Amino acid sequence: MTESLSVRDFWNQKFAGQAYKYGEQPNAFLVQQCGQVPAGARVLVPGDGEGRNGVWLAEQGYQVHSVDCSEVGLDKGRALAERRGVVVEWVHADLTAWAPTASHFDAVVVCYLHLPSATRPLVMQHLLHALKPGGVFILEAFHPSQLGLTSGGPKDVDLLYTLDALRADVCAAGVSGHEFVAAECDTTLDEGPFHQGLARVTRLVWQRQI
Repeated sequence: MTESLSVRDFWNQKFAGQAYKYGEQPNAFLVQQCGQVPAGARVLVPGDGEGRNGVWLAEQGYQVHSVDCSEVGLDKGRALAERRGVVVEWVHADLTAWAPTASHFDAVVVCYLHLPSATRPLVMQHLLHALKPGGVFILEAFHPSQLGLTSGGPKDVDLLYTLDALRADVCAAGVSGHEFVAAECDTTLDEGPFHQGLARVTRLVWQRQI
């Protein structure tokens, strides 16, 4: 991304065209972990892009709020939801300038939302505080060692996540809870043309203390 190109413009350009750049199916780790979220729960999906994860969650009966800075991505998400016959609340917002209602959601799902270290802690604080007591935070993102692989992701190490950095964000947010999953591991991605092949990821599933 060039300095002159805003984050919104970058993603509007990336999402342009009819094809869904990360596919129309949900993230596999989300599918694996969504049993941690009670039926009918209210779920926030920040950085939902073209809507694949939000739409899938709505298909499972969740009340979904999907947020993204890209109007193009949101329009494609709406189209996908209409084809699938589900309702999603779509929110056009820059996560660095927007905060969800505190203690409002049963789950927050973060899939490949890559933020610079200068803004990530504050955004994560907002997302963690958005959870109700007992709410679940589910995250999968690229690890810094992804830079040696070709399966996708940012090419700037500052945008990639380690467990230590995420744990520091949780600590700085001042919320207590416990981890169900905490891993830096390899996986094989099959998520549209932009996420294909062997990848190195960081995973965190965390529950806010009741």
